[in-house]
Amino acid sequence: MIAAMPISHRHTDAELCALDIMARLGSTLRIAAPLGLGKPHGLLNALYRLTAADTSCSMRLYTALSLARPRPASGWEARFLQPFLDRHFGEDYEDPLYALDQARDALPGNVAVHEFYMQSGALLHADSAQRDYISQNYTHVARDLVEQEINLLVQLVARRDTPDGPRYSLSCNPDLTLDFLDRVKASGKTRPLCVAVVHPQLPYLGGDAEVGADFFDVELVPPQSPRLFAVPRAPVDVIEYAIGLHASALVKDDGCLQIGIGALSDALVKALLLRQQENVPWRRALVALDASRGTHKLAARGGGLAPFVKGLYGASEMVMDGFMQLARAGILKRRAWDTLALERAAAEGRLDANTPGGHYLRGAFFLGSRELYEWLHATEAKDPDAIDMCRVSNVNQLYGDHQALATLQRRGARFFNTSMMATLLGSAISDGLDDGHVVSGVGGQYNFVAMAHELPEGRSILMLRSTRTVRGAVQSNIRWNYGHTTIPRHLRDIFITEYGVADLRGKTDSECIEAMLAITDARFIDALCAEAKANGKLAADFQPPANWRRNTPEQLREALTPLIRKGSLPRFPFGSDFTDVEQRLLVALGWLKEASVGLRGKFELLRAALRPGEVVDGEDEALQRMGLADAHGFKDRLQRRLLLAALRRNGVVAPAAK
Repeated sequence: MIAAMPISHRHTDAELCALDIMARLGSTLRIAAPLGLGKPHGLLNALYRLTAADTSCSMRLYTALSLARPRPASGWEARFLQPFLDRHFGEDYEDPLYALDQARDALPGNVAVHEFYMQSGALLHADSAQRDYISQNYTHVARDLVEQEINLLVQLVARRDTPDGPRYSLSCNPDLTLDFLDRVKASGKTRPLCVAVVHPQLPYLGGDAEVGADFFDVELVPPQSPRLFAVPRAPVDVIEYAIGLHASALVKDDGCLQIGIGALSDALVKALLLRQQENVPWRRALVALDASRGTHKLAARGGGLAPFVKGLYGASEMVMDGFMQLARAGILKRRAWDTLALERAAAEGRLDANTPGGHYLRGAFFLGSRELYEWLHATEAKDPDAIDMCRVSNVNQLYGDHQALATLQRRGARFFNTSMMATLLGSAISDGLDDGHVVSGVGGQYNFVAMAHELPEGRSILMLRSTRTVRGAVQSNIRWNYGHTTIPRHLRDIFITEYGVADLRGKTDSECIEAMLAITDARFIDALCAEAKANGKLAADFQPPANWRRNTPEQLREALTPLIRKGSLPRFPFGSDFTDVEQRLLVALGWLKEASVGLRGKFELLRAALRPGEVVDGEDEALQRMGLADAHGFKDRLQRRLLLAALRRNGVVAPAAK
């Protein structure tokens, strides 16, 4: 390993760069690479190929969230997804080869990949990934990497040429790089070889993310760069919107917001926009949803029902599309300053929120749509102080020199995260299963839950759907107990399902059980109540109130019908990467998947297949998109009939044909 020095080796070819690295470091590579977007796939692939071809070499990679394109299964999934994936990612997108091999348990014996966070569910059945997973808080990764004797750090960067020479931005991933290298220096160990791979589409962000020419030892500037990974925008359903509406009433004006990625976060952001822009319909929907008045009570104590005036400040490990939408709507606008004096003046109302120099969004990494990347680039050019990308230790925790400042900046904090399941006693299951298998990873969830308990007005809010469907059977996501825990019950705070809000902070076990039962699907309340009584945690004479029986999907849809009819709850709240035809197919294919599980659904499919009928306007486009316009052979003809049945069953035809 070598000490840091101005870049002396510049490459334009990934293969030659990889050979140079191996010539410098020898046959044993111990690589650190950023999570998500910041991994330079081309260089990592070159190093992987060299290692795999020579058994005298070895490669051990420490990273997280490896972004490979989905691999659709055969049948309906392949017919629908493959053309979309080809269009969305482009032919030039370069998957990380190690991730493809890891997913099918085909890594060579001289390569090991250790991730602390995985794409949700993507590696659930990959044995090597499950064995080599490292369970860590996000803020502990840099500390633990120092012990792994890392000799190579590779990172995708943005470059800016100045009169004083080139400058680099860690852009999407200042999160762990800065903390890790500082810890290496403090330990007295030799600094790893640091390689910058320049990507022209990566937004150049300044502040803590900006480093000088002497930060890296080697630079790779490929003549062509594949497009950046962009997360396809997902649809939002009625259940997710209900959760988002409840959550939006808990956000305090002049407060601080943390949100993650996914449909639940999109639903929350859309609900915040409705609170701001369509306040009366938003309030009516909330009244219709909130039968127990739990959401309104909590909103009165620490949230709000009025539009935002002072606005919100964002402090989130991940910067995603939702923050862009909130900034465009004038909601994300409360600035924070990096000196105690200025921040205290702002908190006391003695400093105008538009005073230059403050940021309104702080994050450790970003990942989202191409629109997000373009917005980040434009915002940096227009308002360079607005977004502060920095090390994860400055976002996910309060410890250190910045504690007093961070506490002021994060006043009124609401930290929203998602959970797969929860127990009646208030523990959360967010990252794994009770057989030890890892679904994703804890990431920064524990950090934000613990931080919410430390901040004077902070609240941790975990959102989850009350039920899930497994092989055609509906199951409750609220359990009496579960054999794996992500967030322990002593850190219980607020849970939200589509049926309301459960405030558990400072409550007794029996009070927590009652609060969780109140947001449980009515079909499971009696069984869970009986289980709590059997274990002595609920009084024997306790009876569920009658209004809990209204916790049904039918009641939910009825409550939201006015907003749905008004068009305020669109299936894709922030636009879609799918065409109009593909959006219609999504509905039909979703029904086909559900119907193919149960006996009644299978009978309906069989009846429809026997009575195909004539193709009408609007159906031909869908058949063409699925490659079934001219079906030949029994299998294709059967799929054509089933698809027509699904389109008709769900009323999914082109607007002109309705």
